[in-house]
Amino acid sequence: MSSVTVIPLAPGHREAWERLYAGYADFYRVTQTPEMRARVWGWIMDPAHEVKAFVAVDAAGKPLGLAHYRPFARPLSASTGGFLDDLFVDPAARGQRVADALIEAVAAEGRKRGWSVIRWITADDNYRGRGVYDRLATRTMWITYDKKL
Repeated sequence: MSSVTVIPLAPGHREAWERLYAGYADFYRVTQTPEMRARVWGWIMDPAHEVKAFVAVDAAGKPLGLAHYRPFARPLSASTGGFLDDLFVDPAARGQRVADALIEAVAAEGRKRGWSVIRWITADDNYRGRGVYDRLATRTMWITYDKKL
């Protein structure tokens, strides 16, 4: 992991971020348009928007992975947590602990902000990702639901 550095996403990362985020959408079989990616990019680049992002880069500065995160209120515990919305590592960089570095960067940001937890969801069949997550965090008993609006 020493050759991987995690930094805040910056304007110069746009092209690599587009490639990584398109890969993330493909992995989850989600149709995503350039307009959708432009909207998310705009959110991340807007200092007033809650969505923020990190990018993991190699020693040469090449982006290897991304993490999008944001705060969320936790009324029952009267605290704020962090939600890791999107995490993706370029398939060519997998096995190099890039996901570990990205998750730890989000956790460090959460500690800095006083968050009580970092939470994320993944697909049941994301076996490789779940192997990483099982090593780094505690799987919860919660089942999620979506009601389409």
